[in-house]
Amino acid sequence: MADMKKHPTVLRYYESAGQSTTVQNEMLDYDWIRDLCMEAGADDVGVISMERSELDDQRDDILSAFPHAKTMISFVAKMNREPIRTPARSLANIEFHHTGDRVADISHNIVSKLEAKGIRALNAAMGFPMEMDKFPGKAWVVSLKPVAVAAGLGKMGIHRNVIHPKFGNFILLGAIILDAPVNKEDRPIDYNPCLECKLCVAACPVGAIGADGQFNFSSCATHNYREFMGGFSDFVETIVESKNTKDFRSEVPITESASWWQSLSFGANYKAAYCLSVCPAGDDVIGPFLEDRKGFMKDIVKPLQAKEETIYVIPNSDAEAYVKKRFPHKTTKRVGNGLIPNSVSLLVTLMPHVFQPNQSADLNCTYHFTFTGNENRQTTFDIRDKKLQVQDGLHGTPDIQITVDSKTWLKIVAKEKNVGLALLTGKLRLKGNPKLLIKFEKCFA
Repeated sequence: MADMKKHPTVLRYYESAGQSTTVQNEMLDYDWIRDLCMEAGADDVGVISMERSELDDQRDDILSAFPHAKTMISFVAKMNREPIRTPARSLANIEFHHTGDRVADISHNIVSKLEAKGIRALNAAMGFPMEMDKFPGKAWVVSLKPVAVAAGLGKMGIHRNVIHPKFGNFILLGAIILDAPVNKEDRPIDYNPCLECKLCVAACPVGAIGADGQFNFSSCATHNYREFMGGFSDFVETIVESKNTKDFRSEVPITESASWWQSLSFGANYKAAYCLSVCPAGDDVIGPFLEDRKGFMKDIVKPLQAKEETIYVIPNSDAEAYVKKRFPHKTTKRVGNGLIPNSVSLLVTLMPHVFQPNQSADLNCTYHFTFTGNENRQTTFDIRDKKLQVQDGLHGTPDIQITVDSKTWLKIVAKEKNVGLALLTGKLRLKGNPKLLIKFEKCFA
């Protein structure tokens, strides 16, 4: 084996070691970091330490991707407002994609400049790609919104978007993870730019945003993100289950097939994102709303409400009922959302996100679930006053007790097996009124 010490690359490294300009492990200057990011194209920047409490619930995920992480840089890229506001969603999506590409370029350039200084750094994805082997669980490496809030770049509005104090919610977020400490960090702003005007509530076509501040994740994900993640598996299953071309076209009109191909070719398209479109918050944005509220409603909110379009909903969900009542001129289409968990642990995690409050209106019950087989777990689900509480272990006095094999229950959730067969085979055992189990299933999309 050749002597590695005599290799030209090794010799050059040792020759230049004394001339290195690296700042690896040195305390970095906050103003230098901020200027570097702004020169790369960011519209605003914030810096936080990895030790901040706001990162407690995602620190392990970040460290698994970049074990050397010491500091997080959060930045925003401003979007043009009028493209986002138009009822022509193709134009809105061009703006989303263009700004998303800007975020990727900014991130890349920042990391390149840091690397040139000998600072190891990693840029997080603005949205996609994600770690899809973890879907429908947490497939993203960094949760950008809480990082931005912690870094003083805005606060979450009731529509669950970050509202920047100047640019409003017409922003996309980026993040850089670096392995060096910074001599100063940012703190959250001391007020929420959200006006609580409820225009996002009025514009949302699926009723995902409640006037009381509640958010129905399932309703939003099923429609707005139809062509992003889980909706594609539902689309493929429709193809597989179709007997022939005629049968397929009866389920999927040519316009929908074309829309899928457009998303696959040019980037996935949002179906709505109307909550961003109508939000008047932010110093640069609020003027027209304050000067002429009726005109703002007429020009921006009403056209989105009046648009005739297909709204994708889970059968018998809150969204389906909402569209029929609130927007009868819009057409509902029943679909699946692809949120099919592959473990009981993931199932329990997802359930609060797919809970349908209005479907639980007549329920005030405590459910004790004992999962057996390859996953042993006991969980209490308490449904009352249209709210769900999930607790590990068995708590309180149950109205019904369910003991079920873990794999069997996952197949029931995936509609691959029915409850009756599971009861007959002994894979599912009940103690209590069976109707309560039927009502339980209807509460989750």
